[in-house]
Formats: sequence, C-alpha cells, structure tokens
Amino acid sequence: MSSHTPPYDVAIIGAGVVGCALTRAFALAGAHVCLIERASDPLDGASKGNSAILHTGFDAPTGSLELACIQAGYAEYCAIHDRLGLPLMRTGALVIAWDDAQEAALPALIAQAHANGITDLEMLDRAGLRRAEPGLGAAARAGFRVGGESIIDPWSAPLAYLRQAMAHGAVVMCDAKVTAGMYEGALWHLRTARGPVAARLVINAAGLYGDLLDQMLLGHSTFQIRPRKGQFVVYDKPASGFLRHIVLPVPTTITKGIVVCPTAFGNVLVGPTAEEQTDRDHAGLDQDTLRALKQRGAEILPALATVGVNATYAGLRPATETKDYRITRHAARAYITVGGIRSTGLSASLGIAQHVVGLCADHATGWRAADPVTWPSMPNISEAGLRDWQRPGHGGIVCHCEMVTEREIAAALTGPDAARSLGGLKRRTRVTMGRCQGFYCSARLAQMTAQHFPQPMAEACDDA
Repeated sequence: MSSHTPPYDVAIIGAGVVGCALTRAFALAGAHVCLIERASDPLDGASKGNSAILHTGFDAPTGSLELACIQAGYAEYCAIHDRLGLPLMRTGALVIAWDDAQEAALPALIAQAHANGITDLEMLDRAGLRRAEPGLGAAARAGFRVGGESIIDPWSAPLAYLRQAMAHGAVVMCDAKVTAGMYEGALWHLRTARGPVAARLVINAAGLYGDLLDQMLLGHSTFQIRPRKGQFVVYDKPASGFLRHIVLPVPTTITKGIVVCPTAFGNVLVGPTAEEQTDRDHAGLDQDTLRALKQRGAEILPALATVGVNATYAGLRPATETKDYRITRHAARAYITVGGIRSTGLSASLGIAQHVVGLCADHATGWRAADPVTWPSMPNISEAGLRDWQRPGHGGIVCHCEMVTEREIAAALTGPDAARSLGGLKRRTRVTMGRCQGFYCSARLAQMTAQHFPQPMAEACDDA
C-alpha cells in the first residue's frame, strides 16, 4: 500500500460541505492537504440536499459543541462571503406556534435563545405575525422573529471553500473510494480506487459512511449512522412573491420540523420530513408524503395552493443515536472522526473546521500559514445579484428555465474544480433546476459535456 507521492500532512475523507470546509482550513493553516471523495464530484452525498438556511444557533443545545460550531461558522461566513462572491440573504425567520402546546413552549425557546447569546428577537402576537408575514395561514397564534437567520447558496459556499483550498495547494481526488488503511511508522497508508495515499493525519468526514469508515480504519466506531431522509417540495418562482421570511415551526427533540422558506434561486421550499431508514445511498420520494407536505405548506402559506410545483427531491442526513456532533480525536493513531453532522452542517461547517484545526496543533510543525491569502470569487448563480445572462457576450441561453448561459456552462466544465457529472454541473450553474427539469436543454447539455464527464449524459440516462 505504499504511495508513490510524498506523504500529505492531512488526508480528509469525504467532500461534503464539512470536508470542503476542513480542506480550506487546513490549507490556509499551511498544511499539504488531500481531499478524498468516493463520488465523481464533491457534494454528491448528504450535502447535495438541504434547506440552505444559515442558522444563528438560537435553538441549538446550550453549551454544546454544535452551538459553538454553528456560531463560529455563522460569524466566519458573514465575514468572508463578500470576498468569495457568495450571497447572504438576510431574510430573518419567524418561529410560529400553531396550537396551544406550541404556544406554551415559546417562552422556554426564547429563554434558550437568550442563553445562546441570540438577542435580536422580537415577540409577535397574532396581529404582529400578520404584519410581518401577511400571507400566513389563519391558525398562526403567536411567535417571535429571529433577525439573524438567513438564506445562502448551499452549493457555491462549499465549492468556494474548496476552490480557495486548491488555490493554496490542496489536492482533490474524486472517484477515490477508500478500501483499506493502515497506520504504521507515524504514517497512514490508505488504499483508494485511485491509488495509494500516505498522510501524517487522517480526518474522517465521510458523512453517511462515517461509522463504517471508523470500523475499517480503527477497528471500531463509537456511534452508528442512522440515515434520516428529508423530502422537499420546491414551488415555482411566483411563490417567492408571497413570502418575506423563513417560517419555522416550534422544534421538537427530533427535528426542526417543516420549514417554509425562500431559496437563493428564487423559489419557495417546503420541508424536510424526518424519516429514519437503513439505506445510506438512496432517498426515494413517496407521493403520499409529498401530498402531505404540500397540504402543510398551504396551511402555513395558503397562496402556495395557487402555485405550481417546480420540483420534488429527497436528501439524507447522517444522524446518529444522539443529537450531539461526534467529533473525536484518536491521538495515538493521528486520526480524527468528524461524525454525526446533521442538518446544521451547512451553518456549522466553517466552525467545525476551526475546531478540528485547533485539535491538531501538535501536528502543525513545519506548516506555514498562507500569507497572503488568495480569495477566488465564485460566479453568482443566486438571485441576490447580477447573473451571467444579464452581461454581454454570454454566448446565448442554454437553460431557459433558470437562465443559464453557454459561457457559464463552459466555465464550469473547465479548470481544476471542473464539474464531472450532471449533478456537479447543476450545483455550479443551476442548469436543469427549472420547471422543465432539463427536458428542453438536455440535448444541448449532452453535446457540451460529451468530452468532460467520465460517463456521458446519454449513457447516464440509459442506465437510469
């Protein structure tokens, strides 16, 4: 299992949002980093499906590692998003009670928010809710506004972290499933589908496979992944005119509940559900569940009943038997597990990276922090700023539903972080995300991507 390249300082396994943030943090700290991903493109796992909310942590367990990481991640995102060309839509959120039990729970939730240091709260009675969000359903009784809750682009953010890491020397290996590993002579020797990798430190950020990776490399795991499926309904663009805020329910001990929120791409999203399953790879859609989601969405915001559905999708969250993040350092074997990062991973990722880098101070001998720091700017695919179709010379519109240009697609297919699958191209450009779901643009996309994807689009469609 010997490697033909010099050992990396750090090998990170799993290119989800947490793995991308970790890669960035270690690269900026001066480490030589290799990011290893089993799929053909980053974010192909749990990170591809989420609600894209940047949380303040107002309802996170007080004093928890999760809260600390959310708040550190929130602060860092706010500090760096402009430099990386990332959107931040400061919508605020309304936490709404819809029955007696939920209304009775509001004071404790507000006290928890205050204990967590969140003070930009505004209590709202029934009339106040209507002023803040005129289209709410009649059953809304009371609630409060959390000013700092925001919407971001859930894909451009981790891709920006990865692009910045690569600008500072990080190496990304996709299609590189880890099949074995051994710690010997102060080095990890990993076997991957792309060849051997040697590293002085290994970080497990494998998400839905985190416990299995621990078992493979350490011989045991201290937690068990219990995949939790979340189904979503996405409404057409006109729905965005009916909603100003993120609308949150009173959370339970298991889930944050069904959310109605705007998206960075001009839609309105309803979801997610919280359904435990054993399958770690497939998140199937259930028509009865989707009907129930649409019914609940129309109860929260009645105007949704008048708007068409743009898309439905499901994602998996790497939940465990407890709510806690499962971040553990195995110092004797130069290994860190970063597991159990559930629905708050997008908000907490930068904070998790700060925390994990802090755990590794004794590995930093010889590292030289990046100076100066390179700040690559991401192309804007959100509705928070000018899009490429609004600029001259874009070469024409390929995806008319989402107004994606030929120039955008060509750029996403080139460079060191080029898309290597249709899913990766979608996350970089919004292509096929619209009302027709790729019906009209797939032929042109197949032509444009023919020399870029390991598996051509036509073959992928044949295999589906």
